[in-house]
Amino acid sequence: MKAYRYITGPDDAEFCRRITQLLNQGWELAGQPTLTYDANKQRVICGQTVLKEISGLEYSEDIDLNSI
Repeated sequence: MKAYRYITGPDDAEFCRRITQLLNQGWELAGQPTLTYDANKQRVICGQTVLKEISGLEYSEDIDLNSI
């Protein structure tokens, strides 16, 4: 099964830590990061797509992608 996640959050050190943790759990970056500006909160929001190939697991809507 190929798993997909789109991670978003403020463009800060915590966002980088979240992506680093996923990379160390076997997820891979997919494409370029995206950036947008939240005028209400006056901050940049970052987004990054990550993918992970998981052998021996069949897709189900019940899968918790946070636990993979």
